[in-house]
Amino acid sequence: MKRIYVAGPLGPNDDERRARLDAALAAGASLVQAGLAPFVPHLWPAAMHADGLAPYEAWMAYDFAWLDACDAVLRIPGHSPGADREVARARAAGLPVFSSIGEVVVWAEGA
Repeated sequence: MKRIYVAGPLGPNDDERRARLDAALAAGASLVQAGLAPFVPHLWPAAMHADGLAPYEAWMAYDFAWLDACDAVLRIPGHSPGADREVARARAAGLPVFSSIGEVVVWAEGA
């Protein structure tokens, strides 16, 4: 089963955060329905109300540890310097990066 890292914006705890979280969860759910194993890093800080619990770079190190264990990355839309760093790391490691669930599914079926 292919492990897919979902990279995308979470951002500040503002009025739009719930929509950004919902987009990441929806992408993860679609990947599960396609028979894949997504990792949605948005869940931990959101579930733990972790803003300020750890420095930003500590969260990035956590995310990178999981990213390094994945087979590919799905980059969901939205401005996110962190997700851009995750994509850069994935590409540097030779991991495929996709911008749609359909692309991920086609890749996984052919892999």
